[in-house]
Amino acid sequence: MMWLEEFTPEWVAELGAHTFTAEEIVAFARDWDPQPFHLDEAAGQASLFGGLAASGWHVACEWMALWIAHQNREMEARAARGEVVPVPGPSPGFDDMRWLKPVLAGQTVVYRATLHSARPSATRPAWGILSTDNLGFVDDELVFRFTARVMWPRRPVAP
Repeated sequence: MMWLEEFTPEWVAELGAHTFTAEEIVAFARDWDPQPFHLDEAAGQASLFGGLAASGWHVACEWMALWIAHQNREMEARAARGEVVPVPGPSPGFDDMRWLKPVLAGQTVVYRATLHSARPSATRPAWGILSTDNLGFVDDELVFRFTARVMWPRRPVAP
């Protein structure tokens, strides 16, 4: 985990990958997005997706799980070095979420975050706003993207 001032234009976080199984696609859809092409292989085949497709919200939730795991690893590493651990704040929202291609059962999405911008908050001097471009790829093809914002701590100023 870093202070806002430590982010550089070339910052990239490889968040990890998730394989979407038919069972978990159906389980997620049953609870959160019960559309036929998320619930049944035959309905998915007959749809414009051409197969059992993960809900876009499922694809987004897996990004979030990997983002939080990444943050936790970074925080643990900083603490292990005996450094002060910056703790991010809440998100004021996101922009431009797009599901560019369906994610079908058996496909693996590889997620990455890159720096969009890091700027001081105009109203909260101890905080800034970190914006990241978040991407998901299947076989190197972009299938998911959005820009996220999160309140991020600035390096404390020595008295």
